[in-house]
Amino acid sequence: ADIIVINSCTVTNNADVSARSYINQVKKKNKNIELFFTGCGVQTKGESLFKEKKVQSVFGHSEKEDINNLLRDQTPFFKLGDLKHLDTTIVEDFAGKSRAFIKIQEGCSFRCNYCIIPYVRGDSRSYDDNMIIKQIEKLALNGFGEFILTGTNLGSYGKGSVSFAKLLSKIGQIRGVRRIRLGSIEPIQITDEFKELLDEPWLGKHLHIALQHSNNEMLSLMNRRNRLKSDLELFEFLSNKGYALGTDFIVGHPGETTKRWLDAMDNIEKFPLTHLHGFTYSKRDGTPSASMKPEIRGDIAKKRLAELMLKVEYKNKLFRLKQKNLDILVEERKNGLYTGYDQYFNRIHIKSNEDLIGNWVNIKHYNIGEKE
Repeated sequence: ADIIVINSCTVTNNADVSARSYINQVKKKNKNIELFFTGCGVQTKGESLFKEKKVQSVFGHSEKEDINNLLRDQTPFFKLGDLKHLDTTIVEDFAGKSRAFIKIQEGCSFRCNYCIIPYVRGDSRSYDDNMIIKQIEKLALNGFGEFILTGTNLGSYGKGSVSFAKLLSKIGQIRGVRRIRLGSIEPIQITDEFKELLDEPWLGKHLHIALQHSNNEMLSLMNRRNRLKSDLELFEFLSNKGYALGTDFIVGHPGETTKRWLDAMDNIEKFPLTHLHGFTYSKRDGTPSASMKPEIRGDIAKKRLAELMLKVEYKNKLFRLKQKNLDILVEERKNGLYTGYDQYFNRIHIKSNEDLIGNWVNIKHYNIGEKE
């Protein structure tokens, strides 16, 4: 390659180190290659990389729409951009994909103590609902039936008089839209208005709601807005509506004493969880959590994570045993089997002599294996 564009992450210190290490490896192999640096890392390490001449040019998120012209520029440049920008590109196709991903929101106005994202992506801002509707209408005409709504803090969407729930309702009425899935949302974003949509046939029966922990003292240390009692009430309500429920969970955050961890595990047993995005805490300089004590040893954090994962995997299996009617959008064929996700966001493998890619399949009889 003559040009490499590095779209960086900066959510942890390790992400910064990995980006710099990759740049050094590339330059060692080819000193003449043109390196363009972009992504979240621009805000934290872009200037130093540019001044050290580790990369030819640097451009922030807000400049990405002009990437074709930027890559033609032979003169080194540093364009930090701004943290108020919203992309205006209308995507009409996702080549080789059965599902379409729609970004409706950017940035985050929360200030969780462990997170650097608000400082590198800016405060929450929402895309115009008319632009979102236009994009989905075009994709639906091109054959897409399942849409995944994404954003930095998805549930904070709100543009003028159009709330997150109102936007969902508008999308659900578009001809050709068969299923809407949501990225991660916060417990406080499940409003009464949102709850009125839970029985809509177009809303996927899986919600990923970010708890981050199940001990109130830890939630306070993290500067989270959610608390145990209301979280449990919400999950029980949604479970009774037939929803599969996933969450994010940070293990090993500073201050997670043995007592707090044991309390968290006692509490997690009460939650009707089916999916987990669990990970061990990774220090991020520039955040309040980075200076908190006591720190938790890595080996202890890993053991705790394994314990948590086993609990949720067992809960997932119990949930799947109760389901009798699955609607799957088939996405690909792999190892002789067609695969796709059902409405509960569980991956399903199908054996068939017919070409099923891109088709919707209803299954009533199936075997349950270990979750991938």
